[in-house]
Amino acid sequence: MGEVGGGAGSRMAAAMVSSAERAVLEEEFKWLLQEEVHAVLKQLQDILKEASHRFALPAGGSEGTAKQESFVLSVAGMDQVKGVLTLQGDALCQADLNLKMPRSNQLLHFAFREDKQWKLQQIQDARNHVNQAIYLLMNRDVNYHFKTGSEVLKLMDAVMLQLSRARNRLTTPATLTLPEIASSGLTKMFSPALPPDILVNFYINLNKLCLTVYQLHVLQPSTTKNFKPAGGSILHNPGAMFEFGSQRYEVSHVHKMECVVPWLNDALVFFTVSLQLCQQLKDKISVFSSYWNYKPY
Repeated sequence: MGEVGGGAGSRMAAAMVSSAERAVLEEEFKWLLQEEVHAVLKQLQDILKEASHRFALPAGGSEGTAKQESFVLSVAGMDQVKGVLTLQGDALCQADLNLKMPRSNQLLHFAFREDKQWKLQQIQDARNHVNQAIYLLMNRDVNYHFKTGSEVLKLMDAVMLQLSRARNRLTTPATLTLPEIASSGLTKMFSPALPPDILVNFYINLNKLCLTVYQLHVLQPSTTKNFKPAGGSILHNPGAMFEFGSQRYEVSHVHKMECVVPWLNDALVFFTVSLQLCQQLKDKISVFSSYWNYKPY
């Protein structure tokens, strides 16, 4: 009989310990929801406002005047293409290019017309996603009371989605066909106008502003029996063929140059740190939820 009583007593003691542990955990979880979550949200806001400033957009949403930055484009040992690009926030406001034609060694010079700017959609989109993330965080200010872990997880997922989209816009340039490049408004930006056998494309790749110059030659009707148009690509190789304006072309030379834009590098670091903070907070919520049978969310 004594053994039975002892078993019941130990079960009761275990239940009391379990109950005490549960009470402690619930207090800790309440503190997490009321205090630590807001501390992390404040940290995220501060980091993303810094990222927003890098894009030359004040956190309040009003357009700021971005400073102009010039970058020299050149590749060691290659003098076919040289240039200077001037970036102002999300706009390429000047491009001054010198191009040496391979066959004739003729030097051509092109520059943006004074009245033209080329908007870099990737930077514009990334900036918009950062601002959307800041908006989500500001909607849950320090006076907001989170009642469940589920609320926090949903907020973190929404913020992480915007940050991932912002990062992806900078790390994943658009794939374009050669006819799309040929018909883009970029061809009308230059003075003097680009000759029909030159195509240019600008894009962002990670922390770099990239320029690609394609030199073309016209395919004569007698040589087009093996014509196979190229699909979409970030960078087309020599030999790629396409049709544009009832004329068939082949890429004969490709010149790719890039320059590092320091503030894009800063922005990418801010995105990575912010995504890690979001994930760490999600992990803490999940750890607490695994301690008890019912889910707090």
